[in-house]
Formats: sequence, structure tokens, C-alpha cells
Amino acid sequence: MPVIKSAGSALAATVCAALLLTGCTDAAPPAPAAGAKSPAPRPASGPQALPVRQIPGLGPDFRSRIPGGTRQALVVAGRTADTNTAQGVLYERDARGSWRPVAGPWPAHNALRGWTNDHHAGDLRTPVGVFGLGDAGGRSPDPGTRLPYDQDEEFVAPGTGFLGEPLEGSFDYVIAIDYNRVPGTSPLDKERPLGLEKGSGVWIHVDHEGPTQACISFQEDHMRRLLRALDPAKHPVIVMGPAPQLRR
Repeated sequence: MPVIKSAGSALAATVCAALLLTGCTDAAPPAPAAGAKSPAPRPASGPQALPVRQIPGLGPDFRSRIPGGTRQALVVAGRTADTNTAQGVLYERDARGSWRPVAGPWPAHNALRGWTNDHHAGDLRTPVGVFGLGDAGGRSPDPGTRLPYDQDEEFVAPGTGFLGEPLEGSFDYVIAIDYNRVPGTSPLDKERPLGLEKGSGVWIHVDHEGPTQACISFQEDHMRRLLRALDPAKHPVIVMGPAPQLRR
């Protein structure tokens, strides 16, 4: 989760140390440029939307990265490689192989400096790719998800964000993105198969009205709806990155 440096460097160090224990663990950045506004939402989609053979906005490269057994795909697309606002839509695939939007579009935030194909701790960019979504948790009680859910008081986001916004409540609900982690474990698990230098604790979590360090964030109501919608039997994934790259 993003944390800006305050007037006292000691305070910033304390806040960063706390975040290292709870996920979203990239280091704090310098002050940001003027924040960009969220893109205007597209017309709402839902169960009545017509199925399509391919997910809109995904080119052959990213379509090929979605496993054949996956029947749920959360697509999160930013406008450019350097923007920190995005939009998410959840799609489901039917028995004929066609996709249908079932939730969204929802406004989202990603990392302060945008996106990267080679994520490293402290780069303040969100990794681009297709990653599994199999484990959830949070400080708040399970809202009714079918994913394994770890309710724990350690899901705490202290301090303030890049725009001075409070981070409290950001980890009330989280979904672990399977980037540099061991699937099948709590989002709080600290094992990093790629090493700490490749960044860690990349989650989907409650939005705090500002950019993140590496995570994706949605409004609290949308997080609850997403948690209830995701079904491990459908092998859900997140497809995320800047829209121009996702179209390739």
C-alpha cells in the first residue's frame, strides 16, 4: 500500500516497516505529480450482457496467457503505462468457450508510477500479466466468499497515502494476486519464491482514494461483490496492465 514520506523521516520509516509486515510492501516514494482522475465508466454490464467469443480489449498475447481451465477473468486496464487509475470488469466463460461480463466496470487504482513488465521492490509500479486469484483475507469478517478466507488483526494499513489520504481500512478485504507468492496460503504468508527484490504482497484491496505501491484497489462495496463472485472451481485469474499493451 502506498505511504508518503511525512515531514519527519523517522515517521516514514516506521510506517514503511509496518507495511512490510502486512503486504503491499514496496518502499515509499517521493511526492507524486498531480493525480489523474479515474476514467469515465463504460455502460454497466451484467448477467444480461451478450456473450462474446473473446474478452474485449485483449489481444492474442494476453488471451493465450489465460489457462484453458479458467472460467473467470478479472480484467484491470489502465489508460497508459504511466497512469495510476484503471477500470476492472469481471468476465465468465461458458461451456461453449464464450465470455460474458458479469460485474463492473468498476473504477480502480494501481501503483503510483503505473505499470511494469519487470517489477522490483520500490519501483512503485504494478506488475503486468495474468495471475491466479485463489486466496483472500482481511481484518473484517468473511463477506461470503468461496475463496479460502483468513480473518486476522494483522491486516492493518497504517499511515497516509500519496495524496495524504488515510490508509485505515484498506486491508479490511484483500485478495492475494499470485505474483511472487505461494498459492494456497494466506495473503499474509511471507514466502517469496522469486526473492524479496522482485517485490511482494501484491493484493487487490479496498480503495483509499489514491494510488498504491503495487496493488490494485476497488471501492469497498465492489470488493465485497468481487469476493462473493469469485469461485475457486472456476480457477479465477486477474489480467492486468495498460490497455495498449493488453490489446497486443
